[in-house]
Amino acid sequence: MTPLEREIRSIIASEGPITLERYMELALTHPVHGYYMSRDPFGASGDFTTAPEISQMFGELLGLWAAEVWTVMGAPSPIRLVELGPGRGSLMADALRAARVVPGLVAALDVHLVEASPVLAEAQHALLAKAKAPITWHNRVEDVPRGPAIVIANEFFDALPVRHYVKTPKGWCERLVGLRDDRLAFGVTERPDPSIAVPAQDGTILEIGAAAHLYMARLARRLASQGGAALIIDYGHTQTSLGATLQALKAHCFVQPFETPGEADLTAHVDFAALGRAARAGGVAVHGPVTQGALLAALGIFERAEGLKGRASEIQREAVDAALKRLVTEDDVNMGKLFKALAVADARLPAPAGFISNHQTRPPRRR
Repeated sequence: MTPLEREIRSIIASEGPITLERYMELALTHPVHGYYMSRDPFGASGDFTTAPEISQMFGELLGLWAAEVWTVMGAPSPIRLVELGPGRGSLMADALRAARVVPGLVAALDVHLVEASPVLAEAQHALLAKAKAPITWHNRVEDVPRGPAIVIANEFFDALPVRHYVKTPKGWCERLVGLRDDRLAFGVTERPDPSIAVPAQDGTILEIGAAAHLYMARLARRLASQGGAALIIDYGHTQTSLGATLQALKAHCFVQPFETPGEADLTAHVDFAALGRAARAGGVAVHGPVTQGALLAALGIFERAEGLKGRASEIQREAVDAALKRLVTEDDVNMGKLFKALAVADARLPAPAGFISNHQTRPPRRR
């Protein structure tokens, strides 16, 4: 039994069953035993690998995406370049290197990293120690200073906690985490939630990323009032649907969500349609979603790969090809189709690079 499981059992004994949302918050961000608070989860020695760790091309292209947005905005100075959940800092390091080719951008940059993990923040400090732009760390996005901003969130929203509701003869009852036969297990509330009226068969699960929707709405209100854009890349689905996607990952293998609380990553697929609705409600234009493969192709990843291979050894060329395949191939194994990209922006800006006009929706006009 993990230390966090002992604490969760104590909470349940004292307060009764807890929501799945609270369980995920404790499992991921408990100040002492939370998954992200005490470890580096990335790479072969960790639990999963993200796109910035696969190839420098990913971060470079996102840096150039941000540069183009900055140019279209009229090159404001300073411009807040914000990354949510920056991992080891690899994406930002590659993005800042790419930004050097754009005259005036590095001098205008004011970089802000929003990171809850002290372990990862330490890794980011080490990697970005020689960055040419000033960098500030925050625990919350609300602490980023006011002003126009360009925000990048790669595999951030999938880690925000979700709620589950189960359709019963009485209605939609929220799923709770309690104890059964001395093991952590799911149960449901006795009273249904009267605000949910989705038709479904009994036993169906409805997954709601309320925390993600609230986060997006706040971010959208900032961009609508102060200017800027955000690029969200994550794995998920383009249409809201029924069913549960909660999963736990440990040592690159799927495990049961209650197996080792605090020692396994917990995520859920991002509902991009719901994120778009939350963004529009916040007053911004929504572009996409498009697949990660389509976005990276539009941003020039094939051309960048050829450039890297042109001055590489045979082993290095093979590594570039392998990374390219993993990032853009749209099949059931690689990231190109499973991962989606969504851009939200000040409605006065045109569609950002990688997003064509027929993928754009704008907020309703205010009277």
